[in-house]
Amino acid sequence: MKLTYIFHSGFAVETDSSVLIFDYWMDPACVMPSVLLSNKPLYVFCSHFHEDHFNREILEWRRQRDRIAYILSKDICRHGRAAREDADVWLAKGGTWADGTISVQATGSNDSGVSWIVNTEGKRIFHAGDLNNWYSRFLADAVPGRLVHSPETGGYVDPIAHERQFLGELKDIRKVAECFDVAMFPVDGRIGNGYTLGARQFIERFRVGLFVPMHFVASGFESAWRFKEYADEQDVAFWKIRKEGESIEA
Repeated sequence: MKLTYIFHSGFAVETDSSVLIFDYWMDPACVMPSVLLSNKPLYVFCSHFHEDHFNREILEWRRQRDRIAYILSKDICRHGRAAREDADVWLAKGGTWADGTISVQATGSNDSGVSWIVNTEGKRIFHAGDLNNWYSRFLADAVPGRLVHSPETGGYVDPIAHERQFLGELKDIRKVAECFDVAMFPVDGRIGNGYTLGARQFIERFRVGLFVPMHFVASGFESAWRFKEYADEQDVAFWKIRKEGESIEA
């Protein structure tokens, strides 16, 4: 498998028989033109409607090539970001789809939309979407049932309840799979203190061959690298991404 980092939470995963695109937003290194020239079937995944995970530009790719399938989270349609006919498959948590090349299960998120489990050629791939312990910075001083103000969202959150929901989603995912050859998961420094907690909780619960950080654009590549030390302690390979367009074999 060849993985290429596109931008933010966007990746291209190329196998012997297909190419998978996850959560395309922008393409500063111009990865997609060569991908679209591939003769392999192309599967396009979007985990939810947020603009940094879904860009309507992907729907234009159908004009440039055939053998392309769009597998989108149902919330994208529900929020009016795309029409029902724009996707080949609409999935919510628990939904499944398969053809002769890949099989897909939509798993949960404690944010919008879904996360993805994709099986292909004997490999199991996980893309978290916006599944994460987003309010971990508030946990040290949190009181059950008490809301705290989040400067990032401008609203009030219950960090204990939010973490409970996150861990509940991980528990549900374990009912589907306990190990992944590749896992793409947010490591976002904007969260503040404890921003790697969600990723640590993830690899504590799943056997992961290669951990791939994502969603770190605003805080920089180096912020994601901080997770490598913990991954090394857990004997989990870590992709230290250095630039858009970079690739790795897995």
